[in-house]
Amino acid sequence: MPDDIPLRRRVLDPRRDAAALKALTHPLRIRLLGMLRQDGPATASELALRTGESSASTSYHLRVLAKYAFIEEAGSRDGRERRWRALHDVTSWSNAAMADSDESRAFVDAARRAQLDHLERSLARHGADLGSGHLGEAWLEPSGITDLVLRLTPESLAELRATFDRAAAELAARDADDPRAGQVVLFLAGLPVAGEGQP
Repeated sequence: MPDDIPLRRRVLDPRRDAAALKALTHPLRIRLLGMLRQDGPATASELALRTGESSASTSYHLRVLAKYAFIEEAGSRDGRERRWRALHDVTSWSNAAMADSDESRAFVDAARRAQLDHLERSLARHGADLGSGHLGEAWLEPSGITDLVLRLTPESLAELRATFDRAAAELAARDADDPRAGQVVLFLAGLPVAGEGQP
């Protein structure tokens, strides 16, 4: 992604960030980090209510995320509560570098499973918000999922991902101050598969 894109990105390196990767393989930690990114700062108690976990559990996992610099304390509203906020908008890595060890492959597997869980929760929330009228009619037509199957080279797939990242960041920057803008959850998956009869 070009340097001028205004996303705060944390790039994990399996050689340098092995402990952080191990910490982030826990499904609740991945979910808590995602909630802080999507919904903004929150306390352990607020996150416990939303996840169905105990406050002690969410508090512990938030401290682990803070230890490895995924989150930090945010300003409190009343001076007593301990609020947390995400330090980055995106966590990314090199797939080639992650293929080198069992631990890093386990992290990628856990992260992908968490993304699928997030997709499922987002679909349910989207449907509920449309059904309850929380989203206006203007959101109906542009929302949805596609499952295109294309024939691309590795270079073209890399170009497509970079184009998507760049366009998404540019549009988000353009719409940042527009009062009509709303939170949109985007998922991108480029998953090459061997065709029938291919090795």
